[in-house]
Amino acid sequence: MNALIPRILGRLLAGCAGLALAASAAAQGVEKLKVRLDWTPWGVHAAMHLAQQKGWFSAAGLDVQMEDGNGSVTTVQIVGAGDQFDVGHAALASMMIARDKGLPVKAVAVFARLSDVGLLVPQGAGIKGPKDLKGRKVAYTAGSLEAPFIDAFLAAGGLKKGDIDLINVDAAGKAATYAAGRADAAFSTIPFFLPVVSQTRPSDAIRFADYNLNMPSFGLFASEAKLASRREAIARFASVVAGAWQYVYNGHEDEAVDAIVAQRPQAKLDKKVLRGQVDALRGFFQLPATAGQPLGAPVAADWAVAVKTLGDAGLLKSIKDGNDFYVPGLVRPAALTAVVAK
Repeated sequence: MNALIPRILGRLLAGCAGLALAASAAAQGVEKLKVRLDWTPWGVHAAMHLAQQKGWFSAAGLDVQMEDGNGSVTTVQIVGAGDQFDVGHAALASMMIARDKGLPVKAVAVFARLSDVGLLVPQGAGIKGPKDLKGRKVAYTAGSLEAPFIDAFLAAGGLKKGDIDLINVDAAGKAATYAAGRADAAFSTIPFFLPVVSQTRPSDAIRFADYNLNMPSFGLFASEAKLASRREAIARFASVVAGAWQYVYNGHEDEAVDAIVAQRPQAKLDKKVLRGQVDALRGFFQLPATAGQPLGAPVAADWAVAVKTLGDAGLLKSIKDGNDFYVPGLVRPAALTAVVAK
Protein backbone atom coordinates (compact mmCIF):
# COMPACT_ATOMS: atom_id res chain seq x y z
CA MET A 1 0.00 0.00 0.00
CA ASN A 2 2.82 2.42 0.90
CA ALA A 3 4.29 1.99 -2.58
CA LEU A 4 1.04 3.30 -4.08
CA ILE A 5 1.02 6.53 -2.10
CA PRO A 6 3.43 8.47 -4.38
CA ARG A 7 1.44 7.38 -7.44
CA ILE A 8 -1.89 8.40 -5.91
CA LEU A 9 -0.51 11.74 -4.77
CA GLY A 10 1.06 12.25 -8.17
CA ARG A 11 -2.23 11.70 -9.95
CA LEU A 12 -4.03 14.06 -7.63
CA LEU A 13 -1.39 16.71 -8.18
CA ALA A 14 -1.00 16.18 -11.91
CA GLY A 15 -3.95 18.32 -12.93
CA CYS A 16 -3.05 21.28 -10.74
CA ALA A 17 0.63 20.94 -11.56
CA GLY A 18 -0.18 21.06 -15.25
CA LEU A 19 -2.31 24.15 -14.73
CA ALA A 20 0.47 25.71 -12.67
CA LEU A 21 3.00 25.08 -15.43
CA ALA A 22 0.71 26.58 -18.04
CA ALA A 23 -0.06 29.58 -15.85
CA SER A 24 3.63 30.12 -15.16
CA ALA A 25 4.46 29.99 -18.85
CA ALA A 26 1.68 32.42 -19.70
CA ALA A 27 2.69 34.83 -16.95
CA GLN A 28 6.44 34.75 -17.53
CA GLY A 29 6.61 34.09 -21.24
CA VAL A 30 8.74 31.37 -22.72
CA GLU A 31 12.24 31.21 -21.26
CA LYS A 32 15.17 30.15 -23.40
CA LEU A 33 17.40 27.47 -21.92
CA LYS A 34 20.60 26.37 -23.63
CA VAL A 35 21.84 22.85 -22.91
CA ARG A 36 25.24 21.38 -23.72
CA LEU A 37 25.17 17.59 -24.20
CA ASP A 38 27.95 15.13 -23.47
CA TRP A 39 28.26 13.81 -27.01
CA THR A 40 26.63 13.53 -30.41
CA PRO A 41 23.15 11.94 -30.39
CA TRP A 42 22.87 8.57 -28.65
CA GLY A 43 20.43 6.72 -26.42
CA VAL A 44 21.17 8.67 -23.25
CA HIS A 45 19.57 11.74 -24.86
CA ALA A 46 16.28 9.93 -25.54
CA ALA A 47 14.22 11.66 -22.85
CA MET A 48 15.33 15.14 -23.88
CA HIS A 49 14.58 14.60 -27.56
CA LEU A 50 11.24 13.01 -26.69
CA ALA A 51 10.29 15.95 -24.46
CA GLN A 52 11.21 18.30 -27.28
CA GLN A 53 9.24 16.28 -29.83
CA LYS A 54 6.10 16.06 -27.70
CA GLY A 55 6.14 19.71 -26.68
CA TRP A 56 6.67 19.04 -22.97
CA PHE A 57 9.37 21.69 -22.64
CA SER A 58 7.09 24.25 -24.29
CA ALA A 59 4.26 23.29 -21.92
CA ALA A 60 6.62 24.06 -19.05
CA GLY A 61 7.37 27.50 -20.48
CA LEU A 62 10.79 26.57 -21.86
CA ASP A 63 12.42 27.07 -25.24
CA VAL A 64 15.18 24.47 -25.01
CA GLN A 65 18.15 24.52 -27.37
CA MET A 66 20.42 21.48 -27.23
CA GLU A 67 23.95 21.45 -28.59
CA ASP A 68 26.06 18.33 -29.14
CA GLY A 69 29.23 17.85 -27.15
CA ASN A 70 32.53 16.04 -27.61
CA GLY A 71 32.97 14.38 -24.23
CA SER A 72 31.78 14.80 -20.64
CA VAL A 73 35.00 16.46 -19.47
CA THR A 74 34.77 19.18 -22.12
CA THR A 75 31.07 19.74 -21.43
CA VAL A 76 31.74 20.16 -17.71
CA GLN A 77 34.50 22.66 -18.38
CA ILE A 78 32.47 24.72 -20.85
CA VAL A 79 29.30 24.83 -18.75
CA GLY A 80 31.19 25.55 -15.55
CA ALA A 81 33.54 28.18 -16.86
CA GLY A 82 31.32 30.39 -18.99
CA ASP A 83 27.92 31.96 -19.54
CA GLN A 84 27.24 30.21 -22.86
CA PHE A 85 25.11 27.35 -21.46
CA ASP A 86 22.54 27.12 -18.67
CA VAL A 87 22.66 23.35 -18.12
CA GLY A 88 25.01 20.52 -18.98
CA HIS A 89 24.38 16.82 -19.49
CA ALA A 90 27.38 14.61 -18.76
CA ALA A 91 28.85 11.77 -16.73
CA LEU A 92 28.68 13.31 -13.27
CA ALA A 93 31.91 11.77 -12.00
CA SER A 94 33.66 14.20 -14.35
CA MET A 95 31.70 17.02 -12.75
CA MET A 96 32.74 15.86 -9.26
CA ILE A 97 36.41 15.84 -10.23
CA ALA A 98 36.12 19.32 -11.74
CA ARG A 99 34.34 20.70 -8.67
CA ASP A 100 37.03 19.25 -6.42
CA LYS A 101 39.56 21.21 -8.49
CA GLY A 102 37.64 24.44 -8.00
CA LEU A 103 35.14 24.63 -10.88
CA PRO A 104 31.83 25.93 -9.40
CA VAL A 105 29.43 23.28 -10.73
CA LYS A 106 26.81 21.11 -9.01
CA ALA A 107 24.55 18.26 -10.09
CA VAL A 108 20.83 18.89 -10.49
CA ALA A 109 19.52 15.46 -11.49
CA VAL A 110 20.97 11.95 -11.72
CA PHE A 111 19.44 9.47 -14.14
CA ALA A 112 22.05 6.68 -14.41
CA ARG A 113 22.87 6.09 -10.73
CA LEU A 114 25.35 3.29 -11.42
CA SER A 115 28.70 3.97 -13.06
CA ASP A 116 28.49 3.37 -16.81
CA VAL A 117 32.13 2.27 -16.96
CA GLY A 118 33.13 -1.38 -17.19
CA LEU A 119 34.50 -4.16 -19.32
CA LEU A 120 33.17 -5.43 -22.66
CA VAL A 121 33.76 -9.15 -23.25
CA PRO A 122 32.78 -11.47 -26.13
CA GLN A 123 29.90 -13.80 -25.44
CA GLY A 124 31.12 -17.33 -24.79
CA ALA A 125 34.71 -16.26 -24.10
CA GLY A 126 34.61 -17.47 -20.52
CA ILE A 127 35.32 -14.04 -19.04
CA LYS A 128 32.99 -13.63 -16.08
CA GLY A 129 35.08 -11.31 -13.91
CA PRO A 130 38.53 -9.75 -13.49
CA LYS A 131 40.23 -13.03 -12.55
CA ASP A 132 39.45 -14.40 -16.02
CA LEU A 133 41.53 -11.70 -17.73
CA LYS A 134 44.89 -13.25 -16.91
CA GLY A 135 47.05 -13.38 -20.06
CA ARG A 136 44.36 -11.65 -22.15
CA LYS A 137 44.83 -8.64 -24.40
CA VAL A 138 42.65 -5.82 -23.08
CA ALA A 139 42.08 -2.43 -24.73
CA TYR A 140 41.70 0.79 -22.76
CA THR A 141 42.20 4.52 -23.29
CA ALA A 142 44.81 6.32 -21.21
CA GLY A 143 43.42 9.57 -19.80
CA SER A 144 39.83 8.27 -19.85
CA LEU A 145 37.64 7.88 -16.76
CA GLU A 146 38.13 4.11 -16.77
CA ALA A 147 41.93 4.27 -16.47
CA PRO A 148 42.28 5.17 -12.76
CA PHE A 149 40.08 2.23 -11.71
CA ILE A 150 41.73 -0.58 -13.66
CA ASP A 151 44.14 -1.46 -10.83
CA ALA A 152 41.30 -1.79 -8.31
CA PHE A 153 39.15 -3.78 -10.73
CA LEU A 154 41.97 -6.24 -11.46
CA ALA A 155 42.81 -6.51 -7.76
CA ALA A 156 39.28 -7.78 -7.13
CA GLY A 157 40.30 -10.82 -9.19
CA GLY A 158 43.74 -11.15 -7.62
CA LEU A 159 45.51 -9.67 -10.66
CA LYS A 160 47.85 -6.79 -11.42
CA LYS A 161 48.36 -4.91 -14.68
CA GLY A 162 51.39 -7.07 -15.42
CA ASP A 163 49.11 -10.12 -15.52
CA ILE A 164 47.30 -8.86 -18.63
CA ASP A 165 48.36 -7.41 -21.97
CA LEU A 166 46.95 -3.90 -21.56
CA ILE A 167 46.97 -1.94 -24.83
CA ASN A 168 46.33 1.80 -25.05
CA VAL A 169 43.91 2.65 -27.86
CA ASP A 170 42.61 6.07 -28.90
CA ALA A 171 39.01 6.56 -27.77
CA ALA A 172 37.79 7.04 -31.33
CA GLY A 173 39.21 3.70 -32.45
CA LYS A 174 38.59 1.54 -29.40
CA ALA A 175 35.22 0.15 -30.47
CA ALA A 176 36.58 -0.80 -33.90
CA THR A 177 39.65 -2.41 -32.35
CA TYR A 178 37.56 -4.56 -30.06
CA ALA A 179 34.82 -5.35 -32.60
CA ALA A 180 37.44 -6.55 -35.09
CA GLY A 181 38.84 -8.99 -32.53
CA ARG A 182 42.18 -7.24 -32.05
CA ALA A 183 41.60 -7.30 -28.29
CA ASP A 184 40.08 -9.97 -26.06
CA ALA A 185 38.19 -7.39 -24.01
CA ALA A 186 37.89 -3.62 -23.69
CA PHE A 187 37.36 -1.15 -20.86
CA SER A 188 34.82 1.47 -21.89
CA THR A 189 31.43 3.09 -21.41
CA ILE A 190 29.06 0.12 -21.42
CA PRO A 191 25.66 1.51 -22.52
CA PHE A 192 27.16 3.46 -25.40
CA PHE A 193 29.51 0.83 -26.82
CA LEU A 194 27.79 -2.48 -26.03
CA PRO A 195 25.01 -2.14 -28.67
CA VAL A 196 27.52 -0.79 -31.21
CA VAL A 197 30.12 -3.58 -30.98
CA SER A 198 27.52 -6.33 -30.51
CA GLN A 199 26.41 -5.88 -34.11
CA THR A 200 29.65 -7.51 -35.29
CA ARG A 201 30.91 -9.16 -32.09
CA PRO A 202 28.08 -10.19 -29.71
CA SER A 203 29.23 -9.13 -26.26
CA ASP A 204 28.40 -8.96 -22.58
CA ALA A 205 29.41 -6.35 -20.03
CA ILE A 206 30.97 -6.49 -16.58
CA ARG A 207 30.21 -3.36 -14.57
CA PHE A 208 32.77 -1.66 -12.35
CA ALA A 209 29.86 -0.84 -10.04
CA ASP A 210 29.52 -4.55 -9.22
CA TYR A 211 33.09 -4.50 -7.85
CA ASN A 212 32.63 -1.63 -5.36
CA LEU A 213 33.66 0.98 -7.91
CA ASN A 214 30.52 3.03 -8.16
CA MET A 215 29.74 6.70 -8.79
CA PRO A 216 26.80 8.60 -10.34
CA SER A 217 26.85 8.50 -14.10
CA PHE A 218 24.77 10.50 -16.57
CA GLY A 219 22.72 13.42 -15.34
CA LEU A 220 22.23 17.17 -15.37
CA PHE A 221 24.39 19.86 -13.76
CA ALA A 222 24.82 23.63 -13.83
CA SER A 223 27.20 26.30 -12.63
CA GLU A 224 26.53 27.90 -9.27
CA ALA A 225 25.98 31.21 -11.05
CA LYS A 226 23.25 29.74 -13.26
CA LEU A 227 21.69 27.96 -10.28
CA ALA A 228 21.45 31.33 -8.55
CA SER A 229 20.04 33.26 -11.50
CA ARG A 230 17.94 30.60 -13.29
CA ARG A 231 17.04 28.12 -10.56
CA GLU A 232 13.32 27.81 -11.40
CA ALA A 233 13.86 27.35 -15.13
CA ILE A 234 16.53 24.72 -14.45
CA ALA A 235 14.19 22.95 -12.01
CA ARG A 236 11.43 22.85 -14.61
CA PHE A 237 13.83 21.47 -17.20
CA ALA A 238 15.14 18.78 -14.84
CA SER A 239 11.62 17.77 -13.83
CA VAL A 240 10.43 17.49 -17.43
CA VAL A 241 13.45 15.35 -18.40
CA ALA A 242 12.90 13.12 -15.37
CA GLY A 243 9.24 12.73 -16.28
CA ALA A 244 10.20 11.93 -19.87
CA TRP A 245 12.55 9.14 -18.68
CA GLN A 246 9.76 7.74 -16.56
CA TYR A 247 7.54 7.77 -19.64
CA VAL A 248 10.23 6.10 -21.79
CA TYR A 249 10.70 3.21 -19.39
CA ASN A 250 6.98 2.73 -19.05
CA GLY A 251 6.97 0.97 -22.41
CA HIS A 252 7.68 3.85 -24.79
CA GLU A 253 11.28 3.05 -25.74
CA ASP A 254 10.60 2.92 -29.49
CA GLU A 255 8.78 6.24 -29.35
CA ALA A 256 11.86 7.74 -27.71
CA VAL A 257 14.13 6.29 -30.40
CA ASP A 258 11.88 7.73 -33.11
CA ALA A 259 12.09 11.13 -31.41
CA ILE A 260 15.91 11.12 -31.47
CA VAL A 261 15.91 10.31 -35.18
CA ALA A 262 13.24 12.91 -35.93
CA GLN A 263 15.08 15.60 -33.96
CA ARG A 264 18.44 14.82 -35.61
CA PRO A 265 17.61 13.78 -39.20
CA GLN A 266 21.08 14.65 -40.53
CA ALA A 267 22.89 12.36 -38.09
CA LYS A 268 22.04 9.12 -39.98
CA LEU A 269 21.35 7.25 -36.76
CA ASP A 270 20.75 3.51 -36.53
CA LYS A 271 17.47 2.84 -34.71
CA LYS A 272 18.59 -0.64 -33.67
CA VAL A 273 21.70 0.74 -31.98
CA LEU A 274 19.71 3.55 -30.33
CA ARG A 275 17.16 1.08 -28.97
CA GLY A 276 20.00 -1.10 -27.69
CA GLN A 277 21.51 1.89 -25.90
CA VAL A 278 18.19 2.87 -24.31
CA ASP A 279 17.69 -0.74 -23.15
CA ALA A 280 21.26 -0.98 -21.84
CA LEU A 281 20.90 2.26 -19.88
CA ARG A 282 17.88 0.97 -17.97
CA GLY A 283 20.07 -1.29 -15.84
CA PHE A 284 22.10 1.73 -14.74
CA PHE A 285 19.04 3.74 -13.64
CA GLN A 286 18.32 1.39 -10.70
CA LEU A 287 14.58 1.43 -11.27
CA PRO A 288 12.21 1.78 -9.55
CA ALA A 289 13.40 5.04 -8.03
CA THR A 290 14.26 5.23 -4.35
CA ALA A 291 11.11 5.15 -2.21
CA GLY A 292 9.68 8.61 -1.60
CA GLN A 293 11.82 10.24 -4.31
CA PRO A 294 11.12 10.85 -7.99
CA LEU A 295 13.31 9.38 -10.69
CA GLY A 296 16.26 11.69 -11.20
CA ALA A 297 16.46 13.05 -7.66
CA PRO A 298 20.02 12.82 -6.28
CA VAL A 299 20.35 10.15 -3.58
CA ALA A 300 22.70 11.13 -0.75
CA ALA A 301 24.06 7.61 -0.24
CA ASP A 302 25.17 7.44 -3.89
CA TRP A 303 27.33 10.53 -3.48
CA ALA A 304 28.93 9.23 -0.30
CA VAL A 305 29.94 6.08 -2.19
CA ALA A 306 31.22 8.16 -5.09
CA VAL A 307 33.44 10.23 -2.80
CA LYS A 308 35.07 7.04 -1.54
CA THR A 309 35.45 5.56 -5.04
CA LEU A 310 36.98 8.69 -6.53
CA GLY A 311 38.99 9.47 -3.43
CA ASP A 312 40.56 6.01 -3.30
CA ALA A 313 41.57 6.44 -6.95
CA GLY A 314 43.23 9.76 -6.16
CA LEU A 315 40.72 11.75 -8.21
CA LEU A 316 39.26 13.72 -5.28
CA LYS A 317 41.59 15.51 -2.90
CA SER A 318 39.66 18.36 -1.26
CA ILE A 319 35.94 17.67 -0.87
CA LYS A 320 35.00 14.85 1.50
CA ASP A 321 31.25 15.44 1.83
CA GLY A 322 29.14 13.96 -0.97
CA ASN A 323 26.34 16.44 -0.26
CA ASP A 324 28.58 19.23 -1.56
CA PHE A 325 28.30 17.95 -5.12
CA TYR A 326 24.56 18.36 -5.77
CA VAL A 327 21.52 20.57 -5.21
CA PRO A 328 18.48 18.74 -3.76
CA GLY A 329 14.86 19.49 -4.51
CA LEU A 330 15.06 20.57 -8.15
CA VAL A 331 13.44 17.41 -9.54
CA ARG A 332 9.87 17.98 -8.42
CA PRO A 333 7.38 15.09 -8.28
CA ALA A 334 4.26 17.08 -9.12
CA ALA A 335 5.78 18.70 -12.20
CA LEU A 336 7.24 15.35 -13.26
CA THR A 337 3.89 13.60 -12.99
CA ALA A 338 2.18 16.36 -14.93
CA VAL A 339 4.41 15.53 -17.88
CA VAL A 340 3.82 11.79 -18.03
CA ALA A 341 0.10 12.10 -17.26
CA LYS A 342 -0.56 13.74 -20.63
